[in-house]
Amino acid sequence: MLALTSSSNIVMSEGNGRILWRSNNNIIIRSPPATTISAKATLENTGNFILRSMGNNTILWQSFDHPADTLLPGMNLRISHKVHQVQHLISWKGPQDPSPGPFSYGADPNSFLQRFIWNSTRPHHRSPVWTSYFLLGSYMENLHPTIYMAVHRRDDDEVYMSFGTPIDSVSLLIRMVISYTGKANILSWHSNMSAWTTLYTQPAHECNLYAYCGPYGYCDNSETTPTCKCLDGFEPNDEEAWINGRFLEGCHWKKALRCSGGDDFLTLPGMKVPDHFLFIGNKSFDECTEECHSNCSCVAYAYANMSTKAIDGDDTRCLIWTGILIDMEKCSEGGENLYIRTKKISGTMLTTNILEIVLPVLAALLALICIVVVWICCFRGKQGRNEICTMLMLGDRGSTHELADRKIDLPLISFREVATATQNFSDSAILGRGGFGTVYKMLQENHCLTGPQDLR
Repeated sequence: MLALTSSSNIVMSEGNGRILWRSNNNIIIRSPPATTISAKATLENTGNFILRSMGNNTILWQSFDHPADTLLPGMNLRISHKVHQVQHLISWKGPQDPSPGPFSYGADPNSFLQRFIWNSTRPHHRSPVWTSYFLLGSYMENLHPTIYMAVHRRDDDEVYMSFGTPIDSVSLLIRMVISYTGKANILSWHSNMSAWTTLYTQPAHECNLYAYCGPYGYCDNSETTPTCKCLDGFEPNDEEAWINGRFLEGCHWKKALRCSGGDDFLTLPGMKVPDHFLFIGNKSFDECTEECHSNCSCVAYAYANMSTKAIDGDDTRCLIWTGILIDMEKCSEGGENLYIRTKKISGTMLTTNILEIVLPVLAALLALICIVVVWICCFRGKQGRNEICTMLMLGDRGSTHELADRKIDLPLISFREVATATQNFSDSAILGRGGFGTVYKMLQENHCLTGPQDLR
């Protein structure tokens, strides 16, 4: 049974009076005790369930003011807390259990420029920081060209987030829901299948979880399989863990960064910028750059022109970071420029870096050339000696002339020629004997007497 109480609460109860659910509305309808409250309930095409007074048609209660796990077009999710409490989408506990689950979706309590999915009180996933107060581009373009997300201020001076279609469309039914698994999904009704189909989901991959790649690491969504990488100029803190797919330790500078006038900024395009930023208002791009450049504690900055619509009268968005850079992603589409402080390479430093690269290469090349030259000399010398010995032992008559053609410094005579010149080693040709053998005199073919020859 559904009933309306005098405090404008809607109460659902069993036939025996046991209350199953109540709206917990804090609107008090002041009327004389004898006055009967007349109200009517309407379920509109937008999905909003509205309870109105029969007398003046005043809205006593509406479901759009009390989001559960779903955000419909036309609903406003309060993301600032100047007057009222910040609102969140709360997941179900399970696929068939609508009681409140552990996951919630809403704005950063410190800044409405970004949204979070929390697992209880721990960050589970963080959205990209707003680059405009009206989003039709970046990662939203691949969903549907008419879906938008917007930030706006209502009459109660609070800031709200909404999503939907610029033109009401009965044919396009969409909703945003936080699932019991901790994913924010945008769903579209497929009439032919009579089912909801997923247009967009985050986190889409394990790599997209909050701080998954650790400090100074980022999830590269441009890869076929998103994976963690270190920013340029950084390297893993634990190389072995990084290779094995454990990235929480993150990365560190390859060379310690020292603030000086020679510092420069490296541009990283298409990024989801880090968490824990400091927002500085009313700054141009050049002023934002100088704000970071002049502050030695500033390690990075990002800038956007929120030209679509201004909140608090400021269309600029200058963000700077003075601590660890955490929870970054390389977007497959969209994203923005992130400028990271780095050491400027110029003059002596440039020459030093070139020498550090060139000198080891030249040293290695020279060593290789020396090794090759020594090997060639040894190989050819050994090969030549082997050929000469073989030819001498075989007693080739033509060996003397052939060997002479090789331009060998010492005269070479074959064994056969020696035997002939010494009359087959006749005793009459002996000149003497020594510790190394017998010395013969030789008579060459032209019958000229040569000097002593030692035959060993």
